[in-house]
Amino acid sequence: MVPKRLDGNGPKSYLLGGTVETARIPRTMALLPIIVAPDPRLKVKTEPVETVDDDVRRLMDDMLETMYDAPGIGLAAPQVGDSRSVIVVDVSRDKEDPQPIRMANPELVWESEEEGAHKEGCLSLPEQFADVVRPERVRVRYLDENNEPQEIEADGILATCVQHEMDHLRGTLFVDHISSLKRNMILRKLAKIKKQTQKKSA
Repeated sequence: MVPKRLDGNGPKSYLLGGTVETARIPRTMALLPIIVAPDPRLKVKTEPVETVDDDVRRLMDDMLETMYDAPGIGLAAPQVGDSRSVIVVDVSRDKEDPQPIRMANPELVWESEEEGAHKEGCLSLPEQFADVVRPERVRVRYLDENNEPQEIEADGILATCVQHEMDHLRGTLFVDHISSLKRNMILRKLAKIKKQTQKKSA
């Protein structure tokens, strides 16, 4: 199989706090609640998908709808409380047509020796950002929405986004890649915000 190469020079979106269009796919899908850290559900390792059937495709579409609405450029199943190994990404620019990629059971089959630091954020850690070092280019094998095996080679923001989302499938957050001091500061801040929000809604 010859991997498709996707140029990753898209929007910075949730990685750098930018915006993306929300009206990307038909509004027949469901918006799913996004789990915010700290939460033990974000630390759970996912289970492989046996077959991409209608149920998995529905999950992929709902995740895309949720991601676009947030807005973001990537979302993993654990972030919406699902334990299956599914991620969705779309790093197209605001003025471009949507370019969603639906992945089940994604696995890295190659990564470049060259690494780079990029400022990352996460829909599960709202308004929190930190520099994370990752390989600049990766090759990923996965099942698409038609249960067909695919392989892509990604660089730039797409490579960063895919690696970020794949981390979620292992129960890893981007803050797990930074110093414990910075990580604990971010998680304490989010825990305080969650507590204040719960009090207001009580």
